[in-house]
Amino acid sequence: MNILQINSSVRGAASASTRLANSIVTRLRALDPSATLTVRETGSQPILDEAALGALFTPAEARTPEQAARAAVDDATIAEVQAADVIVIGVPMYNFGVTVQLKAWIDAIAKAGVTFRYTENGPEGLLKGKKVYVALARGGLYKDTPADSQVPYLKSVLGFLGMTDITFIHAEGLSMGEDAAAKAFAGAEAEIAALAL
Repeated sequence: MNILQINSSVRGAASASTRLANSIVTRLRALDPSATLTVRETGSQPILDEAALGALFTPAEARTPEQAARAAVDDATIAEVQAADVIVIGVPMYNFGVTVQLKAWIDAIAKAGVTFRYTENGPEGLLKGKKVYVALARGGLYKDTPADSQVPYLKSVLGFLGMTDITFIHAEGLSMGEDAAAKAFAGAEAEIAALAL
């Protein structure tokens, strides 16, 4: 089993979402000690801007060295996802949405003709057969409310790419006092402990 862990918080070692993602990976590796792990810190993922778009839409043989280097970053990011059997994504909530770092990673892996394609029957995701775990860390309480924009967005975009087997693990109320945070982590850890392959 090849595991790809995506950390999208800017808080480094202090990140609650990364803490949960680490716990999920630890559980998965306990279930399959032979599993390999690749970790991507999305803080280094370049954003999609005009220069990047120009590089990505220029045929490979016509790219400048700068364009080739930029395209290679997204190609490597896509290759990580293609090689993964399981993807674990740490997702904090920033201003009711996902981080710009996670959005940059999604923009990097969403490539027509590579990770999805358009057919006469509509779009088809090409990243099929992968299990995805999403570790959500939030200061307030949003699960199953209209204010939760993250879960619908991630279901839509990952599903568009062919990843439909998604498990969401929540730790909420982390900014509502020490007791609330401890309870949230305990609940999330219990969910993680119950995971099975």
